[in-house]
Parts: sequence; C-alpha cells; structure tokens
Amino acid sequence: MRKRAGLRPTQSLVKNALFNLLGELEGLSFWDLFAGTGQIGLEAERRGAKVTFVERHRRRADEIRKKTKGRVYAEDALRFLKRTKEKAHVIFADPPYDYGQYEKLIKLALEKLEEGGAFILEHDKRKSFGAPEERRYGDTVLSIWVRE
Repeated sequence: MRKRAGLRPTQSLVKNALFNLLGELEGLSFWDLFAGTGQIGLEAERRGAKVTFVERHRRRADEIRKKTKGRVYAEDALRFLKRTKEKAHVIFADPPYDYGQYEKLIKLALEKLEEGGAFILEHDKRKSFGAPEERRYGDTVLSIWVRE
C-alpha cells in the first residue's frame, strides 16, 4: 500500500485483531473517527455495520464518500462528538500519534456510547490512558472501554 502524506493506515495485524475483538457487527452503529482512507469503517460496513465516517480533511472525506453507503462528515472529530445527539454501539478513533486532545476525545466518546457499547482508541505504545483493557501489537496499542 502506498503511504499518503499525513496518513498512518492501521496495520493489517491491528485491523484483524480489532475485528476479532468486536465480533458480530450486523446492524450496529459504528463511528470511524479520524477516518483517513476509511479502511476501518469500510471493513465494518462490509461486516454489516451502519457506519459514520468523520474525517476533517475534505478531500479524504470526498474519497470515502465514493466508496461507502454510510454517512461521511468532513469535520473535526471533537466538533462532531460535541454536536451530535446520536449514540453509537462502537466508536473507533485513530488520531495522529502526536494528537494533543486525547483526554477530551476519550471523555466525549464515552458519553456517546450506547449501553454495552465499546470505544476503541488506537495509539502509540508510549502512551497510556487507563483503559480497562489494552491490547498491544508491536508499537501500537488498542485501548478499550465498554459502557456498562
């Protein structure tokens, strides 16, 4: 896969692990924040989820629109989380590793989860956010919160 400027696509190992953790997605609402190329959300859609993509770069959002039946928002993930009245069963976020607003992102995402829903944050292994569950894959960590 050709790496595009400013993009860090999720590695195949991590992507496979993510979907193994999530299991059945048929009919669930799935939000792909910091969608980039949309690969995670597109895989969730392939597995039957109703996907919402959030990607602040308009050109990338337009590229995702061409590939999906889901909703695509060309806006900042925090702004989306603050303004939406909806909730999701699964929220996946893969911000840039140097992202400066992780705490706000975590707080807002957890507020938008359906009961029993999961928030999965992909990040560098050098960071830790006190998630109840963390899965490491090389330099990448999936931090996982489930709303009871």
